[in-house]
Amino acid sequence: MASIYEKYGLKQVINASGRMTILGVSTPTASVAAAVENGLSHYFEMKDLVNKTGEHIANLLQVESAAVVSCASAGIAQAVAAVIVKDDAWLLENLHASPLIVPHDIVLPKGHNVNYGAPVGSMVALGGGRVVEAGYSNECSAAQLAAAITPQTAAVMYVKSHHCVQKSHLSVAQAAKVAHEHGLPLIVDAAAEEDLQAYYLAGADLVIYSGAKAIEGPSSGVVIGRQRYIEWVKLQANGIGRAMKVGKEGILGLTQAIEDYLIHEQSSGAQMVDKMMPFINQLNGLPGVSARVVWDSAGRDIARAEIRFDEAACGIGAGSVVQALKTGDIAIYFRGYKANEGIIEADVRSVSADQLQLIFEAIQRLLTGVETA
Repeated sequence: MASIYEKYGLKQVINASGRMTILGVSTPTASVAAAVENGLSHYFEMKDLVNKTGEHIANLLQVESAAVVSCASAGIAQAVAAVIVKDDAWLLENLHASPLIVPHDIVLPKGHNVNYGAPVGSMVALGGGRVVEAGYSNECSAAQLAAAITPQTAAVMYVKSHHCVQKSHLSVAQAAKVAHEHGLPLIVDAAAEEDLQAYYLAGADLVIYSGAKAIEGPSSGVVIGRQRYIEWVKLQANGIGRAMKVGKEGILGLTQAIEDYLIHEQSSGAQMVDKMMPFINQLNGLPGVSARVVWDSAGRDIARAEIRFDEAACGIGAGSVVQALKTGDIAIYFRGYKANEGIIEADVRSVSADQLQLIFEAIQRLLTGVETA
């Protein structure tokens, strides 16, 4: 029987870039796959399914309320729409029909207005909001965040991501304090974050996670937070949320994935270091290449292999290495955010020891034309 790659003429992929949307994010466990299959095989009253699984997730995470959505981006859009529309039945159906006269500005630090694969501002606009930047790209204090708030502000937003500027920015708890002092909710986009309770406990009113990244569920997302705001998010199923609805299989798959995530021990950064050291040692034997362990810039317990290419010594730049390896017979993907500095990173969470050997041999072949025996 032909493999899925053979059937559709697809390229095989080695994912050394991490939990990335462009590669299908993650590979859920058998228990999650079984929950998805169970969902596909049965009928439900969808509102009842959303409510009951939301209650279950809220109990697991010890938060007031929760709702499964189709992805983290949908969570942003629906959270923004929720704080603008609230429970206004007319506005729910006419959010984009005319210029909004209700508060609809979403204030966020300038260094958080990023493109994570799509612009944060596009998701805010889908929800009827308008981004207002606070502070500067390299700093945002509590005072600078507060200074951007006006009577037209509907919420404060905070993006917790490695894409964002990390230095000289206020914390989630400080942002929550500013928002609440002005009678506003705080929305936190924590799509790829691993701690499912920290930002809620820090004072956020709505926190959005990807279901398929750290949690390793199917393509989905979850919004957790205060009861009133989650109820408004769920109302968006009859508004903009209709275009981004999540299926029954996604709801049940993610609910199971969250259960599993809370029970199973996650790989530690130290374990990642142990896994990558033979690979790093091999790379350091190549001409013009130096490799070392680096840690996640956003503070997560994730270790990666940083690979630096001296173009003068090895004859090829990091950007060319990234492009050559992703276009090979087997597509090898790295984290290429610093390729302009001659650096790429390998995330080993989704890579086996055998695949790390294949990656080394591909780099060796590219640089020297020699393959290990």
